[in-house]
Amino acid sequence: MFKFFENKNIDFIISGLGNPGLKYKNTRHNVGFMFLDFLAKKLCIELNSSKFNSNYCKTKVEQKEVILLKPQTFMNLSGTAIVKAMNFYKITPEKLIVLLDDINFNVGKIRIRTKGTHGGHNGTKNIIEEIKNKNFLRIKIGIGQKPKRNFDLASWVLSKFTTEENEILSDVFEKCYEAIQLIIRNKLELALSKYN
Repeated sequence: MFKFFENKNIDFIISGLGNPGLKYKNTRHNVGFMFLDFLAKKLCIELNSSKFNSNYCKTKVEQKEVILLKPQTFMNLSGTAIVKAMNFYKITPEKLIVLLDDINFNVGKIRIRTKGTHGGHNGTKNIIEEIKNKNFLRIKIGIGQKPKRNFDLASWVLSKFTTEENEILSDVFEKCYEAIQLIIRNKLELALSKYN
């Protein structure tokens, strides 16, 4: 009788950050999850496997084997899920691509970073703590600044996008995918110059 062994030849992990559950679905803080849903639909696959405290699937992007990963640990513990997948597939930080929300940018803007501090984002902070490395690639997706200075930050990031903003996000997600394609094709500098 043959025993099944999972193929571990993975080139990249692409992880979107967010919080699990219907309460948080399509909120600003979950824009990383929203992108992965968009990408899965574009690639005609489903994120329906469970492992590493995550929903995930395997697919190909630019002829490379990739894992799409949605941690189910809640935002502040994203790194505990991501590090499990990285260890299993022996992925180095340079082959990790994380998509997350950023309140410093308007909806419609993305910013690619190859390293750096967490910048106050708790999901990024936990990833840095867990993988013990700051040199992983981040694609930050603008979710807009608080409407008023004294507006509660938690209430803002957990609010839903407007209909108009969701239409803008469709174009943003296409840009994110194009950037990922360039990165996987080893054209990082072109991605940085084109989308930053």
